[in-house]
Amino acid sequence: MEQINKDVWVFVEQRDGKPADVSFELLSKGRKLADNLKGSLKSVVIGSNVNALAEETFKYGAEEAIVVDDEALGHYRTMPYSRIINQLVENEKPRVMLYGATVIGRDLAPRVASYTKSGLTADCTELQVSDVKYLRKDFKDLLLQIRPAFGGNIIATIISPDVQTQMATVREGVMRLEPLEKPVKGKIRNVEYTPDPLDELVKLIEQHRKENKVNLKAAPIIVAGGYGLQTKENFVLIYELAELLGGEVAGTRAAVDAGFINHDRQVGQTGVTVRPKLYIACGISGAIQHRAGMQEANKIIAINSDADAPIFGVAHYGIVGDAIEIIPRFINVFKQRLR
Repeated sequence: MEQINKDVWVFVEQRDGKPADVSFELLSKGRKLADNLKGSLKSVVIGSNVNALAEETFKYGAEEAIVVDDEALGHYRTMPYSRIINQLVENEKPRVMLYGATVIGRDLAPRVASYTKSGLTADCTELQVSDVKYLRKDFKDLLLQIRPAFGGNIIATIISPDVQTQMATVREGVMRLEPLEKPVKGKIRNVEYTPDPLDELVKLIEQHRKENKVNLKAAPIIVAGGYGLQTKENFVLIYELAELLGGEVAGTRAAVDAGFINHDRQVGQTGVTVRPKLYIACGISGAIQHRAGMQEANKIIAINSDADAPIFGVAHYGIVGDAIEIIPRFINVFKQRLR
C-alpha cells in the first residue's frame, strides 16, 4: 500500500527579500496542523539570495526549507513560480499546502491547484484536521477549510476528500503569529532552478508599490465606527476618541462604502484582521463579516442603540444607546482623567 505523505507546506512570500507577515502566521498554524497529521512542516522559499529568509522560517516551526534560489527569481513572476511549485507538489504530494490570500497568493494558488488537480479553498478563516464520514465513506485526516459563505450569512466547512493535496489561502492577520521560544534545528534543501523559455513571456520592466501607511494590526487600541454613525461629520467623534486614547481609527465595510472612512482602515472579512488590547465598536451592528476581523481582541466595548445587535455577543462590555450621544461623554470623562 502506497505511503501517504502527511507533510504540511507553506509558501513563503517575499518582496525584495522582505517576507510577508502572513507567511509566518501560516507557519505558526501549519505547525499545529502538522502535529495533528503526525507529519513535518516545510517552508517553500523562492527568490534570490533567500537563504537567510529560509532560516528565519525555522523560528516558526519549519523543519525543512525547500529553497529555489536564482537571480532570475528575485521578483515574483507567475510562470516560473507556478512551474516550480507545480513540479514540487507533483513529485512530493504534500498533504496540505497553504498560501497567503495576497495578490501573489491569489495568483499562484489556483494555478498550482489546477495543474496538480488539488483541492483549494480561498480566504479561509480557520483550518482544522479531522476524520470525516462523507457519502458513507470514512476519510482520515482531512483538512477542514472553514470560511464565511453566501455573503457571510453562513460559515461553510469545505473538504477535498478525493485528492492527495489540500490547499487553502488565508488572509493576513487571521492566524495568530506564534514564534517558538527556541527555533527548530531545520535543514535547507536547495532545489536547482531550470529556466524555461515560457518564463520570459512576461518581463518585469518597472515596479511601483505604495506602502500602506496605516498599520491597524500593530495598534494596541482601536476605535471603530459603523454605519450607525449616520454621517461623515459624526465620524469625526471616532477620530477624537482615538486620538485621546492614543489609538487607531477603523471602520466597517458599510462605513467605507458610505464614504465615512478609507478602505485601508476597514476591519473585517474583506478588510484587516486585528487583535488589539482594546477595541471600541461604535454604531456597529456586528455582522459576521466584521466580527471575523475583531472578535479576538483582548477587550471589546460595544456601543449600539439596538440591544439585540450581534456585536453584543462578542463584546465584554456593552452600552445600549446612541453612539453619537455616548462618545462625547467618553471624551469628556477621559479629558478630565488626563488633566
